[in-house]
Amino acid sequence: MKFKPKYSKEEVEKLVVKLAREGYMPSMIGLILRDSYGIPNVKEITGKSILQILEKNDIRLEIPEDLLNLMRRAVRLREHLSIHKKDKSSQRGLILIESKIRRLEKYYKRVGKLPKDWKYYPETAKIIVQKYLK
Repeated sequence: MKFKPKYSKEEVEKLVVKLAREGYMPSMIGLILRDSYGIPNVKEITGKSILQILEKNDIRLEIPEDLLNLMRRAVRLREHLSIHKKDKSSQRGLILIESKIRRLEKYYKRVGKLPKDWKYYPETAKIIVQKYLK
């Protein structure tokens, strides 16, 4: 059975833009549309992903969401390690998370989603994460 949308393509795009302007991240926009509006998949209705809709309307994230989530994990882990200095498994986890951050950093610089001079620093990561948590 084919899904019959009750929202038009334009209405869905307007909802996505409205939610993004309210400060929601793309993954949260998808959850809100699914749970509150009954739109299971934006791409089925519009033919574009949420990120493509946002780029079309000149709404760009300074830092891609997956990179921001990894930075959030690293900040939380550093706070944990400041209290529990001998937690070796968490120290290893932090090393792995930060290596993922650096790999993503290289990728996003290459594809142009991050400026060429952007660099991950744990001190500035805390400030960036606090800015997005509000």
